[in-house]
Amino acid sequence: MKVLLRNPTREIERPAPPTVGRLLDELGVVRESVLVIRNDTLVTPDERLSEADVVEIRPVMSGGAL
Repeated sequence: MKVLLRNPTREIERPAPPTVGRLLDELGVVRESVLVIRNDTLVTPDERLSEADVVEIRPVMSGGAL
């Protein structure tokens, strides 16, 4: 499975864990701090993963004007 990480940008190959949540746990990523996109679709931590998936993990950014 290919995993694309942002901030800093990098790409890793790894065996697919059973779920998105497990992947985040294995990478030490706080679930509430990221958006996970699998094959161009936003997914939740309970979604299942396969070896053919491409997963992008993006940090959540917030901001606004006063």
